Amino acid sequence: MAMAGRLLRCILILILASFIVFTYVSKVEIMENLDYFKIAKHDVVSKNSAKQLMDQAIRPRSFQESIKDFNGGFAVQISGNISGRNNDVHTTFDENLNIADSIRNRRIDKDELLDDGPMQKLLSEMLLDSKNIVARKSVPLFSIDTEVPVPMPLVKAIYKPGHLDSEIDMERICPREGLFTKLLVLITSSLPHSAARMSIRQTWMHYGSRRDVGMAFVLGRSKNKTLNKVIDQENFMYQDLIRGHFIDSYNNLTLKTISLLEWADLHCTKAKYVLKTDDDMFINVPKLLTLMDTLKANRSIYGRRAENWKPIRNRGSKYYISNAQYGKTTFPYFTTGPAYLLTGDIVHALYVQSLSTAFLKLEDVFTTGIVAETLDIRRVNVREMANSRTKFEACNIRGKITIHMVRSSEQFDLWKMLLDDTIKCDHK
Repeated sequence: MAMAGRLLRCILILILASFIVFTYVSKVEIMENLDYFKIAKHDVVSKNSAKQLMDQAIRPRSFQESIKDFNGGFAVQISGNISGRNNDVHTTFDENLNIADSIRNRRIDKDELLDDGPMQKLLSEMLLDSKNIVARKSVPLFSIDTEVPVPMPLVKAIYKPGHLDSEIDMERICPREGLFTKLLVLITSSLPHSAARMSIRQTWMHYGSRRDVGMAFVLGRSKNKTLNKVIDQENFMYQDLIRGHFIDSYNNLTLKTISLLEWADLHCTKAKYVLKTDDDMFINVPKLLTLMDTLKANRSIYGRRAENWKPIRNRGSKYYISNAQYGKTTFPYFTTGPAYLLTGDIVHALYVQSLSTAFLKLEDVFTTGIVAETLDIRRVNVREMANSRTKFEACNIRGKITIHMVRSSEQFDLWKMLLDDTIKCDHK
């Protein structure tokens, strides 16, 4: 009996030891296969985990690490001294180097550009969509506190080129790449704003029926499949929705403008002028066309020029910009975002330069300020393009080109004031 008892104890000890070894090996394998860029269930990330993610993705580290995108061949190799002082960040490009070159030459391989990498998906879909970051206070884009300043990534690291163009009526919007297009109007719109889009279609978008004027809306996409289907149905009916490969949100307005520039650069290269505007604007198209007839300069942006505007450092503001995002005390001169007019000869340059510029969520500052200044493009103030709300009187409306903060129902009131020939005004 004593012999049998000792044998039983030995068997139990062996079983326990085997279980411990098996558990240890399993944990090691799990850690080795851990995906640092995997999005948590329901795409919800806490403030601490978001901070850890930012540390992994773009902050200099105190140990050697390489994060690779196997789909695109993109790698960010982070190496440094354990002391934490002399950290170097090295960025290497393999296959994407060729893609970047093709973009600069405007010979774009759509199959390659539509290829998603995990790093690109994560940065563009999760970090840029501030609604997915859960904290006691809303966390603005890339403003998570870190021990060292975090430089903003270049746009080409987070922007996915291309559009959903299957239902676009290209011949109506911009036939023959804009050969006869005097004015291309691209209206940035939010996905739920169907009423705003419909009111514009029924009022001043009628000028898009002219052979020399093209008009379309520019949107992103949603994570809500139901909403995407609604947008698909709207586009099937009207064929005027240009949709980019980014999440449609306020923090992604810069990506929406870049998508706008890309579409115009690819499909309407010969248009003489491109007007970027929003879906809460009323545009006096006849007066705009009259203004364009007086313009002679090339390489210019026309609109309400903002001078010596300062970044807002108040964390509670939707316009908050940290020192890490933009370190200077004032922005370069720029034209405010509700509406601005581009000469057609700068569209390609603006698009290409945007890709190589550090991201900033303020799209007007980014496009018409930072990028335009880099390219030495003129920003010209136009008094009639005040981009503000004004008194709703017929003669007042007719004297403006752009009117801001217009509700869907008010579009019809302004449209009637513009066309009512029983009301006479001193100015035309």
